Amino acid sequence: MSTEEERDGVRLTNLDQPLFDGAEATKRDLVDYLDAVAGRLVPRLAGRPLSVIRVLRGQKPFMQKNLPKYTPPWVRRVTVWAETSQREVSYALCDDRRTLLWFANQRAVEYHPPLALAADPAHPTHLVMDIDPPEGGPFSAAVAAAHLVRRALGDCGLDGAVKTSGSKGVHVFVPLDGRTAADDAAAATRALAARAERLDPSLATTAFIRDDRAGKVFLDSTRAGGATVAAAYSPRIRPGTPVSFPVPWDELDAADPRAFTVRTAARLLADRDPWAELMPAARPLPADLVAEGHTIPIARVQAMHEGKRRARARREQG
Repeated sequence: MSTEEERDGVRLTNLDQPLFDGAEATKRDLVDYLDAVAGRLVPRLAGRPLSVIRVLRGQKPFMQKNLPKYTPPWVRRVTVWAETSQREVSYALCDDRRTLLWFANQRAVEYHPPLALAADPAHPTHLVMDIDPPEGGPFSAAVAAAHLVRRALGDCGLDGAVKTSGSKGVHVFVPLDGRTAADDAAAATRALAARAERLDPSLATTAFIRDDRAGKVFLDSTRAGGATVAAAYSPRIRPGTPVSFPVPWDELDAADPRAFTVRTAARLLADRDPWAELMPAARPLPADLVAEGHTIPIARVQAMHEGKRRARARREQG
């Protein structure tokens, strides 16, 4: 089999190379998978400034936001001002199969779009709860916490879709009506996490500082604003090259995230797009949920101040 070929005008090279240590997959496996699911993955990425995680031979994985100078002119792009680095970043808009194949040939394994479209960054299309089990904890713990989140959603008239993260946890996505301001969506996410935690504080926690979690499942409410999340169907740079895969709520307890990989996922999907099928209709966020969230400090900011306070206390104690 040739180690080079061309698809949709994109030259694909070194297809027989291992993807990364422990991948149990070659570059061809990545290309073939992304090509097979392009019709389902591209709609998750289209119109959104895209960050990818690439892994080059002999190097550690790295996140790429700014497009390299050798990017083909037919790759659509959008310029976004980055406050943290105080510079303009030229992001790709992965709006078609050709662009996805080009990224695959660049050994871009993970695809992380933001929650808002480039055309309307002030209004996210979804809010997201990122749920991770404690270090060494089972996937079933994240699943149990996801059910808490769903109960909290149901209690305020909302619903969401769930997928494996492609790592050790799950993501719950809640569609928004397109009129919710980013700060209100972020507030609602904090309130949703707090309400889920209150349903079973022995299982779940919103504590951002790892040492404060006491072996509980972390409900991460910080995937808001300009944050990105691994897209549904995105591969991950993990042993076996798993894929972030949609799962119906009534099948989540029995799901095995290791079953969804770049070698198996396309076959399991067949001709379906379960992420589109499982996503409920968008509903307005309840005013009380948003109001409650605005009373809850932003986790990263609170953790930063708390970290500084603890550091001062340690210095004062000698």
